[in-house]
Amino acid sequence: MFLSFYFEKNIIMLSNSSKYAIRAVLFLSINSSEEKKYSPQQIADEITIPTPFLAKTLQQLARHHIISSTKGRNGGFYLSDSDRMNPVISIIEHTDGLEKINSCFLGLPRCDDENPCAIHYLVSPMRNNLVAKLQEESIGNFAKEVFSKDNLIH
Repeated sequence: MFLSFYFEKNIIMLSNSSKYAIRAVLFLSINSSEEKKYSPQQIADEITIPTPFLAKTLQQLARHHIISSTKGRNGGFYLSDSDRMNPVISIIEHTDGLEKINSCFLGLPRCDDENPCAIHYLVSPMRNNLVAKLQEESIGNFAKEVFSKDNLIH
């Protein structure tokens, strides 16, 4: 699959926080509803990721209206229909920001079309295609695509 290749091969560097956030949101997209909410612990257990900063990440995404949450005894995190319409890139944007995904592959501070590094023109088209795909793909559609191919969330 196009996106998993780039994430797995780290052609575009994403932090573990962003990777975990994407996995958690995709899990919620497929499994949650306003009637069926999940705690950070339940999500972490289901997708086998560390719990400690997942709660903070989920709260941050809820504050930015990427996911929904309710407090109280029957509270938890879930995705509404409108949440599922958010672009996938919004998860990365509100977890790490877009600097990392747009940064130089070699980590050079001044690398762009006017000051390219040795591999800028090799990596730049792939990064641009990935960013465009992440901007146009909704969370809901992406979750369906991921789960229809391989169960990459677990």
